[in-house]
Amino acid sequence: MISDMKDKAFLQGMLLVAVSAVSFGLMPIFTKIAYADGTDTHSLLCIRFTAAALFMFALMLLKKSPLPRKKEMLAYVLLGAVGYVGQASCYFSALHYASPSIVSLLLYTYPAMVMIGSLFFFKERITVKKLFSLLLALSGTIAIVDKQFSVSKEGIIFSVLAAACYSAYILASAKLVRKGMEIQAAAFIMLGAAAVFSTISALWGFTLPAHAAGLAAAAMIALVSTVLAFWSFFAGMAKTGPSTASLVSTLEPVVTVLASVLILAEKLTANVILGGLLVMAALVIAAIPQQKRAGLALRADSKRKRDRP
Repeated sequence: MISDMKDKAFLQGMLLVAVSAVSFGLMPIFTKIAYADGTDTHSLLCIRFTAAALFMFALMLLKKSPLPRKKEMLAYVLLGAVGYVGQASCYFSALHYASPSIVSLLLYTYPAMVMIGSLFFFKERITVKKLFSLLLALSGTIAIVDKQFSVSKEGIIFSVLAAACYSAYILASAKLVRKGMEIQAAAFIMLGAAAVFSTISALWGFTLPAHAAGLAAAAMIALVSTVLAFWSFFAGMAKTGPSTASLVSTLEPVVTVLASVLILAEKLTANVILGGLLVMAALVIAAIPQQKRAGLALRADSKRKRDRP
């Protein structure tokens, strides 16, 4: 009976994480629709991070989580205001120039970048599995970029910069975020990002989409790709653990690619399909847990969906 209950809870957790992956995977599609209706990057990010901050602080109150130390609060706010703002700006800017499929697949090369960074900054051991995952990710990136660079040069550059910024953010977070402070850190990180984009919107103007379709897309970014995505990931991860949650989360770029084809009528080239399969294979291999897994790799797994662009 106990075993059946555990299995049921585990399956529920996987379903919740899958809901989160779908919600995050649809975000580039909503963004493209909102952009087409006249809004801009900083306005959308203002909406998104304000919604994220409100949700994370509400979750803190619900769980009665203790506040971080003052120095930690400041560090988290700065992490959001600098690291996450840079990452999100590059990611959303890339969507002006490249298709959601290209942007999403290139963003998901960040685990390979984290692997390289952890080697230099944390002296983490590179296993055969990690090296193979790295080679797959690099091969996939080359395949994706090969015939796309002349068409969407800016989009590719912004996508790779987004992956690099996210990698730096994860490495910094691994150093700064204490165990047990993940939700509180996320709340203050989102607050820092929201403050920056609110200030930019106040100075440069806040532009909402002009029509119902664009307004609905912006609302979906805030409610589905933020509130629902964060809640379902945290609820699911509590039942499955971070490694399984990370593995299920590899659905996200798949959802983005499929939605691009079905909703935006995007045509996929053979290079993008091949590159995407290689990147996905690298993600799955990197996410498979090892018997003994500690340090940065485990913390990066648990953070994978906590903070999103």
